[in-house]
Amino acid sequence: MTFKNFIKKVHLWLGLSSGLIVIILGVTGCLYAFEEELRPIIYEYYYVDKVESKKLPISQLIQIAEEANAKVHPNQKLSGARIINDDKRTVIVWFFEELDKDAIWYWNRYQNTYAYVNPYTGNVQKLEEYNFEFFVFVRALHQTLCFRSEIGDPITGTATIIFIISLITGLILWWPKNKSAAKQRFWFQWKNTTKWKRKNYDLHNILGYYTMIFALIIALTGLVWAFECYDKGVQWLFNGGKTFKKEKLVSDTTQYSKITATDKIFAATKKANPNAKSYYLFVPKAEDSLATFQTFVRYKNRFDDVSMEFDRSTAKSLRITTYNDKSNGEKFRFINYDLHVGSILGFPGKVLAFFASLVAASLPITGFLIWWGRNNKKKKTVS
Repeated sequence: MTFKNFIKKVHLWLGLSSGLIVIILGVTGCLYAFEEELRPIIYEYYYVDKVESKKLPISQLIQIAEEANAKVHPNQKLSGARIINDDKRTVIVWFFEELDKDAIWYWNRYQNTYAYVNPYTGNVQKLEEYNFEFFVFVRALHQTLCFRSEIGDPITGTATIIFIISLITGLILWWPKNKSAAKQRFWFQWKNTTKWKRKNYDLHNILGYYTMIFALIIALTGLVWAFECYDKGVQWLFNGGKTFKKEKLVSDTTQYSKITATDKIFAATKKANPNAKSYYLFVPKAEDSLATFQTFVRYKNRFDDVSMEFDRSTAKSLRITTYNDKSNGEKFRFINYDLHVGSILGFPGKVLAFFASLVAASLPITGFLIWWGRNNKKKKTVS
């Protein structure tokens, strides 16, 4: 068996073995690419009916959301809130409850509810069962095939590794022998008489070639969520073979109060970052007096994002972390999602990621049709 024939067989059988999962990952990747832009268009409860002169304190809005959610989900605990720096937007408060950590499907493992609260009136405009929101379902299907992570991550991760090998072997098979062959490899040379088999072959090879680098970036960054060892290994590599541990901060228990200084902490966060896109408040558990109150500030440019930690009772600033304060491994991990979805390049990057995912989903289909056509041809010749 020649080297090229060996590569053909590897490419074929790996492609056939992972094809269905790659199609699912590609299609769901396309659907999720523009979720940030589509959600505010689709869901009217993201907005208030009328902008008024004064907003209620964040602590009061959180309390209103807690009381409303407790009537429906009494066992769910407050997790956090998101305040978008837009007077027309509702405040989002979310709650979490672990159900069965050994359940097969993600929606049976935990339950999330998102409350959308009018910041002027305190009216809860929507209690959203977040597990079954369309884009959340798409992401779960994309990441774990809707299984719990211990089951789904290895499956999608293994399929992704196979896809990466398929891309590399595909490039080896695509590589033209000479200039004459190269003319037919870089663009479609279709005529009115060109048969569908040739068109399918060109779609597989030419589209695969032009999207290969983007598909590789998407696949390699996707493995970070699939395998913890890969995630830690990549960070270790970017850190130059070093492992950094972040110092754990605690609140001053001598100043502990049952009433968390939520309003002061939010005010301090916003004052330090008045032009941010949105603010995330990660509210510590009421019974944990040592826990710090963490906030995250999201900017339009991700490199401007800021993490902050406060004493939960006194609102004293304990730590501020900017992108430049992170280790090289942390910097890579921080932008990994943006690399994965293409948003690192803004909207054009998302468009590139969308088409790369679409082509990735098509490759197992066009590849299967090539294999099917050749097999049928052989059978007809034998008969």
